[in-house]
Amino acid sequence: MDLWELVENVVRPLGYEPLEVRLHGVGKTQVLTVRLERLDEAPITVADLQRANRVIGLELDRADPIRGSYRLEVESPGPDRPLLTRRHFERFAGLKVKVRTEEGGFTGRVVEVGGDAVTFELAGGERRTLPLGGFKATLAEWPSEPR
Repeated sequence: MDLWELVENVVRPLGYEPLEVRLHGVGKTQVLTVRLERLDEAPITVADLQRANRVIGLELDRADPIRGSYRLEVESPGPDRPLLTRRHFERFAGLKVKVRTEEGGFTGRVVEVGGDAVTFELAGGERRTLPLGGFKATLAEWPSEPR
């Protein structure tokens, strides 16, 4: 079982979804960063993060999937919130996002989500449509109200 699956299996029943599960660093400076959001799309609270941290920590202790010592950091999506699913793009339609593809990157506004593709409007009015899963994206602008 990989780390993503381990985290997802313990947080989903609590009403959370992992947005990122990343082990970085080496030796004694390893950090396991877990970013979560609520399945009900309400803003995640400090209490949510504390609850998830306890449950993830217990499961990591039980399964022991990481060699050596590490630090667990459970975070809210934050300003660099990754957009992974069709629903994420639907929720943040109209906002600017940073997009990275194999060919390079750009910043554009999410203008349409249809089928398995997202259409972005770039500065100057140019539009680019990319297939979901064929690029990485993070918010470049935060909504004024939680979405």
